[in-house]
Amino acid sequence: MNPDLQRLQPYPFEKLRQLFADLQPPPGKSPIALSIGEPRHPAPDFVAEVLAASLERLSNYPVTQGLPELRQAIGRWLVDRFGLPGIDPERQVLPVSGTREALFAFAQAVVERSPGCLVMSPNPFYQIYEGAALLAGATPHFINCTAENNFLPDFEAVTADQWRACQLLYICSPGNPSGAVLPLQTLQELITLAREYGFVIASDECYSEIYRDEEAPPPGLLQACAAMGDSDYRNCVVFHSLSKRSNLPGLRSGFVAGDAGILADFLLYRTYHGCAMPPHHQLASIAAWEDEEHVRENRRRYREKFTAVLAELEGHLDASAPDAGFYLWPSTPLPDTDFARELYAGEHVTVLPGRFLAREAAGINPGLNRVRMALVAEETQCIEAAQRIVHRLGKL
Repeated sequence: MNPDLQRLQPYPFEKLRQLFADLQPPPGKSPIALSIGEPRHPAPDFVAEVLAASLERLSNYPVTQGLPELRQAIGRWLVDRFGLPGIDPERQVLPVSGTREALFAFAQAVVERSPGCLVMSPNPFYQIYEGAALLAGATPHFINCTAENNFLPDFEAVTADQWRACQLLYICSPGNPSGAVLPLQTLQELITLAREYGFVIASDECYSEIYRDEEAPPPGLLQACAAMGDSDYRNCVVFHSLSKRSNLPGLRSGFVAGDAGILADFLLYRTYHGCAMPPHHQLASIAAWEDEEHVRENRRRYREKFTAVLAELEGHLDASAPDAGFYLWPSTPLPDTDFARELYAGEHVTVLPGRFLAREAAGINPGLNRVRMALVAEETQCIEAAQRIVHRLGKL
């Protein structure tokens, strides 16, 4: 067996299962899960209709590079959404079967195994970044995101030697779990560092379409390149998904875009990897990328949920609306694991302890004594969950 498999930690939800192993939730209360970021708003009807009408494509093998029509639709969306001067659908766009597998596979293709090589990521972080680094033969290096730094990675703490050892930097904006958004200037500073030290930036932008202010969408990495006068997007690759944007987590549809040279090598890797998106999923994806009305409605529903839930929690839990995304990231009045156990055992509400999403780095675990709460359920359920949390807080 690959010895690097032994370096992987249990996934956060396995840790959560073990945390609750000795508990029984109250039988009189229905379960409300705020622990997993699985969108539960209805999938767009028009996407389902295209999917159903395209089932004859099941008789066709999919092409790894994806249908030209899909790459073109993605290219148009990128240009419109981020104000890009242009993007080449043939060379700078690659559809993928969901960004989870692509974020993992990307490290396997990009990292050159060498002593001391680093793959950097925010801390807390999406667990795929760490697993991808370890199985690519690299050492993960975590950059803390704390309240003192507005939950953005403390890039100032990274030394020149560490940048020199870095081969791949994962960033996540809007962030998971905090929802913090990297400013355009910070993205441009990272691009300058990537070109100076020769590493690749993989920007996970899966939450980019869930934001509060319709007039101020979060900036993206390719947008930062374009603002610097660069349409080659050198050293830069972005990852986008229909899972959160369009409530289609089961479609497993996303894309990678950016530096054409990097994508050519990634396409070669994926050709052997054998993970092309099914043709009928690709046709349904075109319909999703070409419509913004359902995305605006999605944002409206999340805004309403945040307003209602925060009104219930005000004065009881240190929680505030994020810049973007659908998570709350409050501090807890007792250790995060104890808080999660109290909510599960007393209220049948499940939240994810922050320490499960982070590692100790620079002497601290920045997830300690925080919990991630995903406001993905229907508004009435989210409000009831908030009321149960307040009820439990009153007993602590």
